[in-house]
Amino acid sequence: MAKKESYAVVGIGQFGASICEALVQAGQEVLAIDINAEVINELANSVMRAVVADAQDEEALRELDIGSFDHVYISIGQNIEASIMATLIAKDLGAPDVTCRAENANHARVLERVGADRVVRPEHDLAKRLIFQQLNPSVVDYVKLSKETTLAEVVIDNPKFVGKTLDELNFRNKYHVNVIIIVDTADQVNQMPQANDVIQAGDKITVVGRLADIRRLNDIVS
Repeated sequence: MAKKESYAVVGIGQFGASICEALVQAGQEVLAIDINAEVINELANSVMRAVVADAQDEEALRELDIGSFDHVYISIGQNIEASIMATLIAKDLGAPDVTCRAENANHARVLERVGADRVVRPEHDLAKRLIFQQLNPSVVDYVKLSKETTLAEVVIDNPKFVGKTLDELNFRNKYHVNVIIIVDTADQVNQMPQANDVIQAGDKITVVGRLADIRRLNDIVS
């Protein structure tokens, strides 16, 4: 179980509702905020607290003590002005970690300028993820950790890799990635791979490195 923290979700559209649901399932405390009373009434029995409030009203967010929450999600949909104002208010009130949903690149740029700690574009990110996985079929899953670093799970299909140890394959020097996890075909997880661990056909290896290097590795192992 993840450490229990406090979360406020501002804007309960499809994206915001999904965030609330995932957090509740993870046992986290959630305050849901939306200007639409009907939406809030639907959530009232599933989250810690559901409140009707205008995200652009600084006094309302101050009364809700938005700055005291460990994490704040600004998931307002097409009302770009409201999402910007809510982000600005949340940061001004001391919220330490604010994640915002953006409608487009310009919206994302403004949110970053007013202090958002993290900006996501769900549809855009999902499209990029889908295309990446279709173009790189050996990559089972990936997470972008930073602008320079990506974590990805790659399936070993190339016979040249099979039956060799990590030391022999020398992923770090040859392919500029670090192997941090190996999952075999029986779903046995090796979370601390050693130099003498042997790679078998169908193994999934989790690697960390630059996206370009992971793509090159994908071309070789597939």
